[in-house]
Amino acid sequence: MALFEVTEYDREIYERELKDFLPEEMIDIHTHIWLDHMRRPKPLAPGEVKRTVTWPSLVAKDNSVEDLQETYRLMFPDKRVTPLMFTSGEREAFPELNNYVKECAAKTGYPALYYSCPEQSGEELEQKIREGGFLGLKSYLDLSPAYLPEKEIRIFDFFPKYQLRKMNEMKAIIMLHIPRDGRLKDPVNLAQIRELKQEFPDIRLIIAHIGRAYVESDVGNAFEVLSDCTDLMFDFCANCCEFAITKLLESVGPKRAMFGSDMPILRMRTHRIEENGTYINLIPPGLYGDPSQDRHLREVSPEEAKRITFFMYEEILAFKRAAVKLGLTKEDVYDVFCGNAKRLIEGARRDIYGA
Repeated sequence: MALFEVTEYDREIYERELKDFLPEEMIDIHTHIWLDHMRRPKPLAPGEVKRTVTWPSLVAKDNSVEDLQETYRLMFPDKRVTPLMFTSGEREAFPELNNYVKECAAKTGYPALYYSCPEQSGEELEQKIREGGFLGLKSYLDLSPAYLPEKEIRIFDFFPKYQLRKMNEMKAIIMLHIPRDGRLKDPVNLAQIRELKQEFPDIRLIIAHIGRAYVESDVGNAFEVLSDCTDLMFDFCANCCEFAITKLLESVGPKRAMFGSDMPILRMRTHRIEENGTYINLIPPGLYGDPSQDRHLREVSPEEAKRITFFMYEEILAFKRAAVKLGLTKEDVYDVFCGNAKRLIEGARRDIYGA
């Protein structure tokens, strides 16, 4: 049985819109892998508020490296896709989850990041990175101290400076999912991104999801504020906002933008729209349970659902519209989908391991 269905409509979208647009070789800079039995979810304590949205967890219960490879085979049948991998899960499960990523990287040769907790020392993280062949770190806002309300979390609460100092010495990659309701335009986020780059200039910093700028109003004056961070990289994973992608390419150019998928989330069937300053994922009826469990979900009619394809294709189509509008060349598109990530990964590997 196939991992998921690829419909005639999906094939039509790929053949007509994406096959010739995409390079033969691709690097997916942002992917999660884990096995369901390794995760250890626990119920919220009384009064505790969930710090993450619900809908991504509805797409897949896990994502093995074999599932990831099969996803690429189904979605990009004539391309060679290499992922940069890291895990996802609960703090208590990180030793086992990170070890799974380590084993998968050794088996496949794929590059990987270590998933860190803020209480780990820089020295411990260097040891974990070197032992596992990792190229840097990924972390997440929900690992910040429990006493912090979600709206008050800052970057340095889950990537503390004693860790960043060591990552700067190593010239490692940091994949940064920024916090806060203001997303990319939030002044605290912007100030701390600039502070991070000024104090730790040798970190290879990637701002994930274009700083979670999923709708036009999330962008603000961020690119003007960050204009002196001249080596800051951005991925546009799980982002279908043509305005944000266009603004990114206009502001930093195609040498600092990278394709990412946030797999397995982009296996989702959805068409994303903007409404009242937020995003809504339009989904087929019955596919992801009760849509009332998350304000970002809305079911469409069975007839409309026939014209809904993969989130993956929707993201790339949004990028393509921006690329066409700005007159990007084939070489530019290659850089975004492969070349930039290849240089970043090879540079980190050379600086950390001398190879």
